[in-house]
Parts: sequence; C-alpha cells; structure tokens
Amino acid sequence: MPDDFLLAVINFATSTLTAITGAGGGMILIAVMPFFIAPQAMIPLHGATQLSSNASRAWFGRKSIDFGDFRPFLIGSLAGAAAFGVLVNFLRLDSVPLFIGVYILLSLWSARFNHFIRNFENFYVIGFMQTGLSVFVGAPGPLALAMLHRRHADTDTVVSTAALMMAVSHVLKMPVYVWLGFRFSEYLPLMLMMIAAAALGSYAGTRLRHLIPAAVLKKILHWLLTLLAVQLIAATAWRQGWLGL
Repeated sequence: MPDDFLLAVINFATSTLTAITGAGGGMILIAVMPFFIAPQAMIPLHGATQLSSNASRAWFGRKSIDFGDFRPFLIGSLAGAAAFGVLVNFLRLDSVPLFIGVYILLSLWSARFNHFIRNFENFYVIGFMQTGLSVFVGAPGPLALAMLHRRHADTDTVVSTAALMMAVSHVLKMPVYVWLGFRFSEYLPLMLMMIAAAALGSYAGTRLRHLIPAAVLKKILHWLLTLLAVQLIAATAWRQGWLGL
C-alpha cells in the first residue's frame, strides 16, 4: 500500500506537469513504473491512468478543442490499434522496460529519430503511429503536438486537442490487453487511486498553466527523463545477465 500511494502521488505530479506543458508526464510515469509493478502490468495500467489524465485534461479545456484535426486522427488511431495489437503478441514482456528506455533516449537525443516519427503532415498517419506505438511503449509522446503547434498559436487549443488525441490512443489499446489476457480487476485498488490522482493533476495543471514558465519545466524534464531511461536500460540489462556480472 505505501508503494501504491507513492505511485499515485507521482502520477498526480506527472499529470500536473503534462497539463502545464502539454507533454512529458506520461513518459516520466512509464519510466518509474518498473520500480513499482511487474512488467506485464505496466502498459495496461499506464494506459488506464493516462486515459484519466488526458480525458480529464481534454474535458477541462473542451472549449478549445479543434475537432477538425481530431476526426482524421481518430480514423488513423483505429487502424493503428488493430495493426500493432497483433504485433504485440511477439514482444517479450520482460523486455518492455528496455524498449521504453531506448525509446525515451532516442526521442530526447536523436534528431533523425524525431524527424522520422514526428515530421508527419497528415493526422491519419499521426493517429496510426501514435496509437500503434502506445501499445508497445505506453507513452509515445503526443506525436501530434509538433503539427498542432504549427497549426495553432493558442496554447490551450494545442494542449486540449493533444489531450483528446492521447485519450483516444489509450482507450483503444485497452481492448488489446484484455484480449491478451490481462485482468484489470486484479489491480483495481491501485488503478482507481491512480485514476483519481491523474484527474486531480489535470485540474491542478490546467489552473497553473499560465503561472509557471513552461520552458523551465521542459528543461528539467529533458534531463530527468534521460536519467530515468538510462536507469531502465541498466536495470533490465542487469536482470537479463547481459552485463556478464
């Protein structure tokens, strides 16, 4: 129970951060979850809590959502969930933390990688990639943010529309893990605690968005994520015996 409560507090903080900056909180949460729960439970539970975080953030900013961008994203997301839902059968669950760590480092430090996954000008493709990748890594980062930033000058529109898109990505992968045999009921107390914490964080971040310099938070976020990713890779390599020690 103390670990569950601590994870819920972390979830509140990451949800608040994302509501302020528009991104980053989900990646921090998925990076710390291996220290609290089993690998096979990480992505499903992360999806449930991030669904709460993004859906609540979208609701609080519902007047600013651009539904014209959302509709093609939804169509692409349906296709992405179906395609990547089949591929996840071939992924070793004990390697998920390693995959997440490598993904985070590439997204933070590789311009070529970011150009490949973010430089899309089509919300159908963005929906396909973002929802599909979320089945594997939990928090692919809102790939739609770059395009939304180019299309909208208003921060509230960008953050709220991106939140709705991420909520769709998370809700569509829930049936995939139910189909794979994951039982959400076994983690119900923790899940409910984290869902409540995520919603509260969204509310707090929405109120604080215009009071805290987002640039400062993003700089701290960059280095914090780097350290967490390196820790995930090293811990997985140690458990798998790849270090030869």
